[in-house]
Amino acid sequence: MMANHLLTGITFGLSLCIISWMVGILGGALLQKTSYFEKLSHLNLIPSKAVNRALGIEQFKWVVKNSFFRFLNQSIRVEGKRTDLASVRHQMTLAEINHLIGFLFVAAAAWYQSFNVSFVFGLGMIIPNVILNAYPSLLQQENKRRIDQLLNRQPRHNEDAALA
Repeated sequence: MMANHLLTGITFGLSLCIISWMVGILGGALLQKTSYFEKLSHLNLIPSKAVNRALGIEQFKWVVKNSFFRFLNQSIRVEGKRTDLASVRHQMTLAEINHLIGFLFVAAAAWYQSFNVSFVFGLGMIIPNVILNAYPSLLQQENKRRIDQLLNRQPRHNEDAALA
């Protein structure tokens, strides 16, 4: 019975995670128009590289880069030196927030189902939620930190022209 609830929870969680991507896109679009978006753009849930490494973010990045997932968000792509990093960072922030909204959506449903069906069913829902919503959000945060380092190293052409 427990194995059945776990497998059913994973299946239901997987389905709900795909729906949560749409919920996240809608929620992110609404949130983008508020003052909270700027505050969330600097969100850093796990600042430690060691913790990210322990969680397996590098392996997750490899999976994303070497599977069909790389085709999902084409606006987050650095093609060379002429890429507008600020625009890429904005798209990463939007994707990160969308995944966080999706994570909270599925987590709330899993919490409800833990009491309604069984704890194991709810726990089964969390497994795909972590893989399909939490890990992408953490990966976006890590990538944003790398882009921030690049942006801080770039000379500010507009400010330099204004000072001259």
